Amino acid sequence: MGTGKRTLIAAAVTVVCALTVLAVPCTAFAAPSPTPTPATTPPAAATGTVTPPPDKDLEAVREQLDRLYHAASVATDAYNAAEEKSQQQSAEIVQLARKIVDGQERLDDLKDRAGAAARAQYRGGGLPDEARLMLSDNPQQFLDGAGRVIQGERATKGLLGEMTRTQQDLKQYAADASAQWRKLEANRRAKAAAQKDIERQIKAAKTLESRLEKRQKERLAKLEEEAALRAQTAWLDSGILDEIDGKASAQGKKAVAFATAQIGKPYVWGAEGPDSYDCSGLTSQAWANAGHGIPRTSQEQWKQLEHVDIKDMRPGDLIIYFGDASHVAMYVGDGAIIHAPRPGRTVTLAGAGTMPILGVVRPDA
Repeated sequence: MGTGKRTLIAAAVTVVCALTVLAVPCTAFAAPSPTPTPATTPPAAATGTVTPPPDKDLEAVREQLDRLYHAASVATDAYNAAEEKSQQQSAEIVQLARKIVDGQERLDDLKDRAGAAARAQYRGGGLPDEARLMLSDNPQQFLDGAGRVIQGERATKGLLGEMTRTQQDLKQYAADASAQWRKLEANRRAKAAAQKDIERQIKAAKTLESRLEKRQKERLAKLEEEAALRAQTAWLDSGILDEIDGKASAQGKKAVAFATAQIGKPYVWGAEGPDSYDCSGLTSQAWANAGHGIPRTSQEQWKQLEHVDIKDMRPGDLIIYFGDASHVAMYVGDGAIIHAPRPGRTVTLAGAGTMPILGVVRPDA
């Protein structure tokens, strides 16, 4: 694309932005709708010296941390969905800006052609047709010329009609771009709210953890391991693993291999790699690497991908967790998953039954 046209597109985007700047205040970020209601955030601990909780309350601390990190996960899904929508809407605005530029160039060309036709008709005007016929030495030549004049008039009317349609198209493109801009700004505002919510939940969790002494943190980690083991044991004791014998598809194998290679990389909310991931960032990138794009968020993965029974799942399938579909992991076989758990943790191998399972989806059904 030439420098001139790039300048025109930039100008068109500026015009599109100007269409709504008076009606829509500009802000920085945004989140999707509907957004699941996050868990209530307990008040943060007061600044200064804090007293660690008694050991007998560590189980309550573990449960409270689970609630805080779950709320952060819900907000992260909202942030990711808003980010994805904002990217789509930005791309649509750019496409509309290009249409506006192309339409304006087309309109300018039509105006030039219509002006040239009008000038030609003016130069051929003057005496009435009857007088020109009487004065002509060659009546046939006159008739031929008159026919060309009629054709020219028709062509001019056609040009004027096309100009009108082009002007109408430009008006519609501008209206569409204005609507997309308003949606983009709404998503940016929602994304900013989701970001604040994530940061608030994580800060509260870290404040709570900071109150623990070293031995209490070690005991808390042990309690978390025991809770995960109880949940996984109960899941396995149901006999479910005896029914699961599905084989991974070719793409599923590639997705599993990608996820496995990310083990040990840190969880970062909103991250899609290559150095860090959140839960749905890991699964979406694993399947993108396998050549099959899927939605970015765990909630959209649950909504849009085909559901399969747990007994029918195979390596590469995605397990969606919690009633609000706020967490996702990749099943890798033998009752195990790979997932990015939460802030402060790394991509890891875990038991598939360690969290409440909502259902299973298959990207390459």
